[in-house]
Amino acid sequence: MSEKLTQKERIIKYMKDFGSITHRDAFMDLGMVSFTARMSELRREGYSFVQVEETGKNRYGEKTRYTRYFLAKEI
Repeated sequence: MSEKLTQKERIIKYMKDFGSITHRDAFMDLGMVSFTARMSELRREGYSFVQVEETGKNRYGEKTRYTRYFLAKEI
C-alpha cells in the first residue's frame, strides 16, 4: 500500500509531472478546494513560484483571467 500524499506534496508533484498548475487544475485533477491556502503555506516553507496571468473563456463564453503557477525554486 502506498503512502498518501499531503495536499502540498500533491501540488509539488503535479507541478513536476505537468510543468505548472492552476486553481482549476487543483480542483478538477486533485479534488482540492484549499489551493490558495496550500500555496501560501508552501511559500512560507521556502518554495518559490513564477506566476503567469492567462486568459480564457468560461462556460458562457465570457473572457476570464487566471494564474498559472510554475515551480521556480525548490527548497
